[in-house]
Amino acid sequence: MPGRNHAYAAHESLVAPSRRLPQLWRLVAGLVLVAVILFTVSTTLTSVARMLAPELFRSGLRGPGAIGTTPASLLVLLYGFAILTGATLLAARLLQDRAPLSLIGDPRLALRQFWRVLRVLVLLAVLVLMLPPYDMGLELERNLDMRTWLALLPLSLGAVLVQTSSEELLFRGYIQQSLAARFSSPLIWMGVPALLFGLGHYTPAVAGANAPLILIWAVLFGLLTADLTARAGTLGPAIALHFVNNLSPLLLIAVPGSMSGLSLAVAPYAMSDTEEMRIWLVIDFALMLVSWLAARLAIRR
Repeated sequence: MPGRNHAYAAHESLVAPSRRLPQLWRLVAGLVLVAVILFTVSTTLTSVARMLAPELFRSGLRGPGAIGTTPASLLVLLYGFAILTGATLLAARLLQDRAPLSLIGDPRLALRQFWRVLRVLVLLAVLVLMLPPYDMGLELERNLDMRTWLALLPLSLGAVLVQTSSEELLFRGYIQQSLAARFSSPLIWMGVPALLFGLGHYTPAVAGANAPLILIWAVLFGLLTADLTARAGTLGPAIALHFVNNLSPLLLIAVPGSMSGLSLAVAPYAMSDTEEMRIWLVIDFALMLVSWLAARLAIRR
């Protein structure tokens, strides 16, 4: 509750609309509704797309990680997260009678906070990229030629924004706020969404022995974005952090065979490569913490 944690006082503006109908069964029913809509609409649209444009799904790769390996297929996949946004907004409306923007917070404040955090994190990312070794110590393989990559960039940025904002709307919006209306402990309303977010990133079939570390990374990321949301009182900072975080692996240097269709280059190792991936996971943990601290400073200005 805000009275117990002054740092999270702003969170009450997001939680208050859920307090009218805080029953836990409403959240569970809402999540079931989201899952049903997501599965039904995604399956239908994918089937139609496969019939009308089968080339979108053609790839020389096979296996559980071979998704989004062409520009068109990855754009379809990422923009498809708009279905998750619509399903989440509908569930909040039907089960808790919440207005759509109430999950985001004050739209003007959310936008201001988004741009503040985005500017700081982009500057931080540029500074990191300028540090040696400039090739990141990897023998990178070109994925898209520069002209194609630049031509696709506006669509690619929009796709990443749709994907990241939809996940924040669900986890730090609908789930976190619904739990906060029912439970006072941040261990619950921050921890449960973060754990669910982490489980969504648990892919042992693709990541192999690295899957538990990636799960831990995702849970920590969920906790940090939950903290930003509670401090800011809007989803703006969390969306900005998530957006910048996903730009590098989706648009700059991707892991081959795993949503690499829009990247400029691909790394010379797979997600299941324990030696290389664990080195970069440690680096990514450090960058995540630095980015979170930078975002906190940005919203305090």
